[in-house]
Amino acid sequence: MTEPYAVAVPRGYRVGGWEVRAPLATGAFGSVYAARRTGETPAGLPAEAALKFLPTGTGTPRQLAHLRELVEREVELHRRLKQPRLIRMYDTLTVDDPGRPGLDGATVLVLEKAEGSLAALLTASPRPPGGPALLAQVCEGLHQLHRAGWVHGDLKPANVLLMADGSVRLADFNMAAELEGTHAYTPAFSTPDYTPPELLWTEIGERGRRIRPSADVWAFGVLAHLVLTGSFPLPGGTPTARRDAAAAYARGTDELRLSPELPDAWRDVVRACLTRTHAERVTGEELLDRVRAATGTASRAPRLPRALRRRPGRRSRRTAVAAAVAGTVAVAALGYGISTWADGGGASKGSPGSPGKDTAASYGAAELRTDRGVPVAYRRLIVDSAHTCLQPEVTPALLAAMLKVESDFDPDLSDPAKDEYGIARWTPGVLRWWIRADGVPAAETPRPPLTPAQSVPAMARYLCSIEPRLDAHGLKGDRRVLLAAAYRTSYKKVNDAGGVPPKYRDYAGRVAHWLQEYTPPGRP
Repeated sequence: MTEPYAVAVPRGYRVGGWEVRAPLATGAFGSVYAARRTGETPAGLPAEAALKFLPTGTGTPRQLAHLRELVEREVELHRRLKQPRLIRMYDTLTVDDPGRPGLDGATVLVLEKAEGSLAALLTASPRPPGGPALLAQVCEGLHQLHRAGWVHGDLKPANVLLMADGSVRLADFNMAAELEGTHAYTPAFSTPDYTPPELLWTEIGERGRRIRPSADVWAFGVLAHLVLTGSFPLPGGTPTARRDAAAAYARGTDELRLSPELPDAWRDVVRACLTRTHAERVTGEELLDRVRAATGTASRAPRLPRALRRRPGRRSRRTAVAAAVAGTVAVAALGYGISTWADGGGASKGSPGSPGKDTAASYGAAELRTDRGVPVAYRRLIVDSAHTCLQPEVTPALLAAMLKVESDFDPDLSDPAKDEYGIARWTPGVLRWWIRADGVPAAETPRPPLTPAQSVPAMARYLCSIEPRLDAHGLKGDRRVLLAAAYRTSYKKVNDAGGVPPKYRDYAGRVAHWLQEYTPPGRP
């Protein structure tokens, strides 16, 4: 492995009758390992499975509350839906091991073991020959979900798993939600390349983001174009550029430009998915009929490319996907419900934003004013970072105010005398502990210059962690400003002072000023 796993589980570790073997995938909040049964295999259970470890027993209270919500979504769907095109869950376990604090209390999902993912397949074989039949099975999976009254919410290649026989399973259901009438409510995270324009800058309510089945239909259109042509249907060399192209298309200032390599039989299918508005989009049932007509047959399992086929007689080896991607961390593309919150497609490393210029000047306007000088380049990073914390005090306006006071949004700030660098004035040795979303420190201390993509999400995680440690009673002043003061000094000093310590009152006053400036009218 070239990157530490979010949940480190040693080879040979046993839990609930399973023995951990090779690592398969990791994300910001969990890790997946191949496992085999120890002793006699009970009826109805396979000899091999994939164990997804989620650290629901350790971490900060707000991190745990968020993670448990995602786990509950996935478990609920698995328990209620058993469909041929959905990855199967056999059991849920809880680790009881006080001697291993990083594992003790973790939730373990025992899942059907796949041979690889569509993301790995596309890496090994762009425009795979069996693409149309594979897409037909993906569409069947969406139809099964929608017919049961659920929305997937994060369809992308990493969440399409391929079995040993080449058949398809949809996975990653921690963003899935059950419909309540015409809508469902999902967390405010998704992969921009597969998100329809109407959801890219939607307002986030208390229950999350409102989503319709038509969002899955849009994602299928993008997926189909990628599988059949090797390219995205909207122009741009980065996810940010493609997101802006989607917005221009939705406004009617640009047209959809499909690849000339898209087969004629699929051109109308993709267009029916990628309409400017959700109301124009084809329904899931109509989409399945069109896809089956385009393939010319009922779906058949496509044959896996040689690089992804299991070699007979080597049951304990690492999945063949690792070989297909030259042993790199791209194996993390296996879509076993690992949440990736980066502002990009494919496998990511858990950062909720990306550096680089973001031209979405109105992103998060309901929570962060657009007319007070917050740099456009950092709007999405600030808003998305705040959303990783469920603590209401950690808002986009607070992060923006603190960044203004800390550095005046200067990503190249350097203060060696205080050992502070970057847009959030981090000390590198401290930042190391907050780079990863699950609190697991980075493998090495980062070296200046420290990027905004490292610094801003880490600021949000740190604030989220210390907020519950501020005294609930007896502190004077705006709790958000107290939280900022605790960032500059410590929560213990704020508690001991009964408010902002005298040394930091000027700092706190400036944060309070910019917090008021950046908070939209009507917001507390």
